[in-house]
Amino acid sequence: MPQLKKILTYHVVSGKVMAADVTTLKSAKTVEGEEVKIDASHGVKINNATVTTADVSADNGVIHIIDTVLMPTMATV
Repeated sequence: MPQLKKILTYHVVSGKVMAADVTTLKSAKTVEGEEVKIDASHGVKINNATVTTADVSADNGVIHIIDTVLMPTMATV
């Protein structure tokens, strides 16, 4: 169960970060504690995942749909 929590919280960044906000970012700290790389030079990539749908409103923030699962460093689990 600790591994699942680590993977899920690696997909979350605190605050409401809209697609327009990431164009100036190179990385972001996740709730899990590690940083993800952001590349907005050709669309938006988060580490090796491509954002396929951005700015989906949710009751507790905003969702950006990606095309793969992000994997944190598992050595600390």
